[in-house]
Amino acid sequence: MKKANISQKRFLDLARLKQNLFHVDDLARIWGITDRNNLRVTLYRYVKQGLLFRIYRGLYSLVEASKLDPLFLGAKAINNYCYLSAESVLSSHGVIFQEVSYITYISSINRRFKIGSFSYYSRQLSDKFLHNTTGIEQKNNISVASLERAVADILHFNSSYHFDNSKKIDWQKVREIQVTLGYKII
Repeated sequence: MKKANISQKRFLDLARLKQNLFHVDDLARIWGITDRNNLRVTLYRYVKQGLLFRIYRGLYSLVEASKLDPLFLGAKAINNYCYLSAESVLSSHGVIFQEVSYITYISSINRRFKIGSFSYYSRQLSDKFLHNTTGIEQKNNISVASLERAVADILHFNSSYHFDNSKKIDWQKVREIQVTLGYKII
């Protein structure tokens, strides 16, 4: 098969998945490339030709980073189970008023990173708490903490955290979540 036909087939395979964002390992599986060096060269060529965009370490897209949902992008870049929580959720519910300059996830890793104009912060949480889905919902292909789960999470990290508008918080639900998760109750 000619190179043009191979490339065309590869991108048709990606188009069928109806996704824009792929990890290197995803692309290797989809395209059936087992040789890591061959994959690296292939990705380099596709990026150079403008067929793919290198978004972050090991993360490629069919569109530019600015055209991707920043919440989904951050979760995908973490490349482990994670959920949106802490300052991001508190701010969106009007519980804290200060501007949050980063999107906050809870995951098994502690890391700050930037992709394009988006800044991210992943707070590390022990697996015994992280994988308990109490107070976590699926929204637009990402896991998102409820307001009360986000409050329980932030208090777990900082027991003296200040909430600007604590009247919006259902403290009974927060305590129930803390008990269910095994967090220290404040």
